[in-house]
Amino acid sequence: MKTWKHLYPDLCSFKNLYEAARKAQRGKRCRPDVFAFHVRLEDNLLALQEELTTCRWQPGPYREFYVQEAKRRLICAAPFRDRVVHHALCNIIEPLFEPVFIYDSYACRKGKGTHAAADRYTAFSRQARYVLKCDIARYFPSICHEALYAQLSRRIADRDVLWLCERVLRSWGDDGLLWPSGAGLPIGNQTSQFFANVYLNDFDHWIKEDLHCRRYIRYVDDFVILHDDKRFLGSLIPRIEERLEAIGARLHARKRTIFPVEEGCDFMGYRIWPEHRRLRPMNGYRFQRKLKKLARGYRVGSIDRDAVRASVMSWIGHARHADTWGLRRAVFSRVSFSGGPAG
Repeated sequence: MKTWKHLYPDLCSFKNLYEAARKAQRGKRCRPDVFAFHVRLEDNLLALQEELTTCRWQPGPYREFYVQEAKRRLICAAPFRDRVVHHALCNIIEPLFEPVFIYDSYACRKGKGTHAAADRYTAFSRQARYVLKCDIARYFPSICHEALYAQLSRRIADRDVLWLCERVLRSWGDDGLLWPSGAGLPIGNQTSQFFANVYLNDFDHWIKEDLHCRRYIRYVDDFVILHDDKRFLGSLIPRIEERLEAIGARLHARKRTIFPVEEGCDFMGYRIWPEHRRLRPMNGYRFQRKLKKLARGYRVGSIDRDAVRASVMSWIGHARHADTWGLRRAVFSRVSFSGGPAG
């Protein structure tokens, strides 16, 4: 495998840091920390450049909070200047790993995503009779730092870039010690999303090439394998468990099931059958509650029209990838946005 050297000067370049700041601010320009950083953008980037060039950059404390999606998740938000560093790092090293990722890894990659993964599942479901659906339990907290660092080192031979990877890895944990608890990545970092793909890349290739499972799709910690032989899929489970245990991961005991594709599969926020697709009911219920909250905020003037439009169009964009015309009509018929801020 080819290794890459002399990457750090490009990582520390003003051009790369400026591009990283632009990426880090997307959708967050009005937040106080983002606005404050951009008021003195050039000065802040030059200071960051000097800290990185001399290997004196120190990450700041995380802000932790919970979000309620399908389940309650702890989100760890790094300071904005640290998020700039994360993007600067990913700008340089992501292109080195992209050629070695399998085609059917769909999370946090250009040209991929949930809709592409759902489309790929639909295509595979028309070619096989059964599906093995699995979930890796507590994936981000279980990622072994040392094993991840070893995988990064196989591709990156620049000591300064590896120093920065190490510094980012140990920025979240017990007192900033190297491999503090030995495992865990914070959900919310740009680097965590990328590192999560690197960590399971060997596993992906093992599934595709050693087990010869070409109908395999992974999105972060969720994956499916489709095949005509139900017993073959059942025989894979202990082998997969053994392989994951070797890197400190394990399958969720209640989320590993084998069933006919004709029964439909909950995947990427949809219920997918070979010939049609529906939005998962909970998705519609959650959005209806959110829409009512947006309507109340709009009526009292705490939420403007642009914010409402952005949220609504995002959900419609997701819902349109399924057979949801009736659902969309029902959801929007029950909510009124009368009134609202003047002008």
